[in-house]
Amino acid sequence: MSGLKLFHTTKSGVTEVIPRLAEAEADVQGLVEAHMEAVLGVRFLASEYSTGPVHGGRIDSLGLDENGAPVIVEFTDRR
Repeated sequence: MSGLKLFHTTKSGVTEVIPRLAEAEADVQGLVEAHMEAVLGVRFLASEYSTGPVHGGRIDSLGLDENGAPVIVEFTDRR
């Protein structure tokens, strides 16, 4: 997808948005959670949700879709 470009529009014209890597996984997670409904169509419920003592894990971001089904979003840093 290197050919895909993103632009910011204003009344006076357009400016290309220069891509950059996030400093940390938490930066991306916070941004997605803050705008989860607009970006994914999912209502945000919880961040770092515990899966309980049996499984001993956590879900990065938890939400509900338009049908009330759970949506799990996991973030991974693969630099």
